[in-house]
Amino acid sequence: MNPENIPNWLLWPLTLPYGAATRLRVWLYRTGILRQKRMSSTVISVGNLTVGGTGKTPMALWIAERLAAENKRAAILMRGYKGDSSAAGADSDEAQLLRARLGDRAEVGVGADRFARGRELQKRGIDWFVLDDGFQHLQLARDVDIVLIDAMDPFGGRLLPAGRRREAKSELRRGDAIVITRSAHAPAAEAAIRRYSNAPIFYARTELASIRKLSAGQSQASDEIAEAADLRTRKFFAFCGVGNPAAFLADLDRWKVQIAGHKFFRDHHKYEQTDMDALVKEARAAGAEALVCTEKDAFNLAGVSMCAMEAFYCVISLCVDREDDFRRLLMATANRKKEERRKDSA
Repeated sequence: MNPENIPNWLLWPLTLPYGAATRLRVWLYRTGILRQKRMSSTVISVGNLTVGGTGKTPMALWIAERLAAENKRAAILMRGYKGDSSAAGADSDEAQLLRARLGDRAEVGVGADRFARGRELQKRGIDWFVLDDGFQHLQLARDVDIVLIDAMDPFGGRLLPAGRRREAKSELRRGDAIVITRSAHAPAAEAAIRRYSNAPIFYARTELASIRKLSAGQSQASDEIAEAADLRTRKFFAFCGVGNPAAFLADLDRWKVQIAGHKFFRDHHKYEQTDMDALVKEARAAGAEALVCTEKDAFNLAGVSMCAMEAFYCVISLCVDREDDFRRLLMATANRKKEERRKDSA
């Protein structure tokens, strides 16, 4: 039986041992019984309390881009899909997206053992690391902990497996900065956060940078930007295989893209020709003139023919409110913790 089909109230008893195990694990690291591995480089962690998308990868990309702009040798460390550090895992959709966006400005290290990957990159001169989805990755010590909270669903209901929450809300106290995503003003979320954390709160939201065409033959991401008329006058059928598909639909609505229908797939879904043929059939039945997906999906469409209907993907950028204050906080926190460690070891 698929766990997604089991009512949450039946799964609720399983949250008790899960919650106890997560609290014990945090306590073991906090008391030093379990020791963290520490790199000599600066580590900035980006994470959240829930499963699903809250904007962690866009935030990791945003930080890496700013570090690169300051001529810092930076890299993003990510687990990869299911922690696979093989060639397949290293070429996961998110890793490919990050490499395409960063080019030679920053490195991307993929693997379940992010300490080992970081040590390898240190030998190549990397001295700043951004830990993507790192809040629960306590094995690797960090200098700054950024926690993202989705304004649409701040805490994901109950703990796993009855809800989407990975840890108790009280663990927000580990965060050095809280970023509320997908909103510019969420007083209810702020009030809920303040019950558990006094860390500075910032806001961030995704903006549509462009909509680009997928190639007509074998699909692949391209640099061909769609005309404005394509966005305002045509009806699209949206599809995606991401952690928070509802947020993609909400973003399309906010960007004034007309959506005739949609279909969701599991996160990291690798599309086959049968998927595309079915999508085209559903899109036509819904009255759509073209397909639209996320940039991450574009990397999972390799080998699929797009000749039957035009298809586009959205390129997004992250807008962080009070950007200068946020950057100063990251640098000040990292410097303060490094100085504290220096004094402790003296």
